[in-house]
Amino acid sequence: MIKLENIEKYYGETHVLKGINVEIEKGDFVSITGSSGSGKSTLLNLIGGMDRPEKGRIIVDGNDITSYEEEELTLYRRKKIGFIFQFFNLFPNISVFENIELPLLLNGIKNEENICRHIKRLGLEHKKDSYPYQLSGGEQQRVAIARALIHSPEIILADEPTGSLDSKTGSAIMDLIKELAEENRKTVILVTHEAYISGFARKKMRIKDGVLFL
Repeated sequence: MIKLENIEKYYGETHVLKGINVEIEKGDFVSITGSSGSGKSTLLNLIGGMDRPEKGRIIVDGNDITSYEEEELTLYRRKKIGFIFQFFNLFPNISVFENIELPLLLNGIKNEENICRHIKRLGLEHKKDSYPYQLSGGEQQRVAIARALIHSPEIILADEPTGSLDSKTGSAIMDLIKELAEENRKTVILVTHEAYISGFARKKMRIKDGVLFL
């Protein structure tokens, strides 16, 4: 489903990714571990179409996304990708319901029933009209998970999704991501610097100094 061929990435003179070659099948749950600055988040951003490599190709479902124009990349991100971030990235001035609804609105879809189903599934019924500042960290990340899944993307990209949470809450969030991904046969690529978090994945990879080890 996802194939990276000889990916090279630079930031200025810094060689961030060095000849990355990897294939990820549909429904895989893959973790990529590495220290800060190793290139793991950069790799995630390339797969998510938020950045472009200097060299190499990224093939998703037979399509070379590195050849996409900006408008095509925007549609790719909007329809095919669900993002979960370390700091939740919720909009502070709108409710839980409205935060989850955003990807649907961007895709021209109105489906209140689906939103309510996700809110119930994630145990947020009593919080649907609350604002992010009124939620705990774990609750905010549950909202972020619902937002990532609401438009039924095929690929979930999780960038340090437990980095802002204590270990108990982090484990609960990872259980939830794993459970939902398996139920809906989503492809999940998780980057983390924590070994115990990588243990939730079925396949583990490691990146060091821009080189990926399988």
